Amino acid sequence: MGEIQQIVIGALTGLGASTVFVLVLWVGFCVILGFAKFRQSGPRTLIVRSLDEVRGPRVSYLPPDAPRGPIDQLGGSRPPSA
Repeated sequence: MGEIQQIVIGALTGLGASTVFVLVLWVGFCVILGFAKFRQSGPRTLIVRSLDEVRGPRVSYLPPDAPRGPIDQLGGSRPPSA
């Protein structure tokens, strides 16, 4: 009985150690590769996040108070009468 118990404890110890090793390795790679998100991206850098960055200039977003055209966003969807 003592021999079977040693085999089971050894197998569980080995399985637990290999599981912890793979988990630490996986989390380490995720953390290290996650640092690339903080680097500057663009067409002239090695970090490319989308094909749009390769094709042209960086995307410039409109400020919140920029005019959006003749449609009133809150009042409805018909353009004002001229």
